[in-house]
Amino acid sequence: MHEMGIAQQMISIALEAIPKDLPDPRVEQMNLRVGRLAAVVEDSLRFCFEIISKDTCLEGAKLVIETVPVKARCRRCHHEWEVEDVVFTCPSCERGEIEVLSGRELEVASLELAD
Repeated sequence: MHEMGIAQQMISIALEAIPKDLPDPRVEQMNLRVGRLAAVVEDSLRFCFEIISKDTCLEGAKLVIETVPVKARCRRCHHEWEVEDVVFTCPSCERGEIEVLSGRELEVASLELAD
């Protein structure tokens, strides 16, 4: 389950991002951007986040996950589209020479701290 490693990294990133001079910070919400190609199971990630965030300033924080669609561009005809199927061929010229523009993201977009 690679979601455990992802949750550990997310928490490390969040803890480093919180200003050190804040007295007793508490994160209310963590916003993520996860691409469809990242192969992340959201329920597993939420479960792992809940376990790993225990006894940290992220304990009890809401995890909001924005799913980023897979977008591609044909290297031949430069057509751009959102990939819906597992077939990565250009719907315009039917070539398989594509460049993936989005869908691999796995990032902490923002943190929302309690007042």
